[in-house]
Amino acid sequence: MTTVVPTSEEDPALAVVRFTSELAWADAGLEVSEPQVTRLCLEAQECMVMNKWLELASLMLTSADLIFSNVSEKDLECIFTVICNLVTKSESSDGELEMAKLISGKITQQPNDKPVLRLKILFNLYNLLENPYSQFHVYMKALNLAFNGKVTEHIVPSFKKMDGFLKEWNIGISDQRELFLTISNVLKENKSSAKDSFKFLTKYLATFSGEDANTMSEAKEEAVRAIVEFVRAPDMFQCDLLDMPAVGLLEKDAKNALVYQLLKIFLTRRLDAYLDFHAANSTLLKSCGLVHEDCITKMRLMSLVDLASDESGQIRYSVIRDTLRINDDEVELWVVKAITVKLIDCKMDQMNQVVLVSRYTERVFGQHQWETIQTKLGTWRANIANVISTIQANRVVEDNTQAVQGLMIR
Repeated sequence: MTTVVPTSEEDPALAVVRFTSELAWADAGLEVSEPQVTRLCLEAQECMVMNKWLELASLMLTSADLIFSNVSEKDLECIFTVICNLVTKSESSDGELEMAKLISGKITQQPNDKPVLRLKILFNLYNLLENPYSQFHVYMKALNLAFNGKVTEHIVPSFKKMDGFLKEWNIGISDQRELFLTISNVLKENKSSAKDSFKFLTKYLATFSGEDANTMSEAKEEAVRAIVEFVRAPDMFQCDLLDMPAVGLLEKDAKNALVYQLLKIFLTRRLDAYLDFHAANSTLLKSCGLVHEDCITKMRLMSLVDLASDESGQIRYSVIRDTLRINDDEVELWVVKAITVKLIDCKMDQMNQVVLVSRYTERVFGQHQWETIQTKLGTWRANIANVISTIQANRVVEDNTQAVQGLMIR
């Protein structure tokens, strides 16, 4: 294994050029290699004198593949620290971006070779950049490297800071789409991250709001995928997919209209509608990788939530039994399941065979739900105002009474 040994006080960039060129020409013999090394060092010096930092970076990266396969990881990190540091010498944002593209492009060429080290080098490069778009470009390179190199665990923690990154980068819609979809794909590989993957997938679909039908058609496959992921997920019972134009486009799409219909059933209908759908479209469900028994389980819980939305706040055991198509002795079991997954808060009146609902989760949260909340808040505000008025009136009466009593005592 080759090792970098500092032998002089020459500029670090020139030392890297000398080292990499000697490594590249090592098998050619001294007579051939020495003139080539000298030539490359002179080119590097000229670039430094003329402030041609992009050209210098390109020269230093010529033997990047050779370096990765013949140099220790410690020395690799040192070499690329010197190379990455060149971005700080750029006098313009465009120049910095070009260097960032060049360096990150070389680092990510072989994602399966030392991927963790490559990722570390990219993070170091990111921290040296001042231009927000350069940072975004390098982050995307790191994201794809982690995915292709199968080391996503090293970048997933950064997703929690995504809102802050987006404010810093201030990127356009097309870049946001690429970012959200890539993150969703990274998270999809881990079953425990299904909810987060779905969240970024819906963020991706939301960016198509306001676009024309032709542009929204680009997201058709992802819209179908989002529906299937929602239906399949055993712990997701609420989403805004029906409000997204990119998803709504599927309703009139000959190939995917049934998938859209399935979503509508899960978000607005009950178990009987799903069973009718399955009877007519069982092949479709299988092709989407959906298990009928799992769908029934989820649909029973969704149906129970729909029953809980009744304004009376009461559900008779017999209604639950008939709606969920279960036996009498299973009613309380399903109510407990709904409580466990936090779909409803309630009490079971076994004597009267009634479930008393105090809270339930909306399957969809659109304009109608906002209007309902607004109405409730208005009612609460009016009630509070009445209470305050009553208290103030009683206080005035009490003060007057005390004043009269005081006069009588005198």
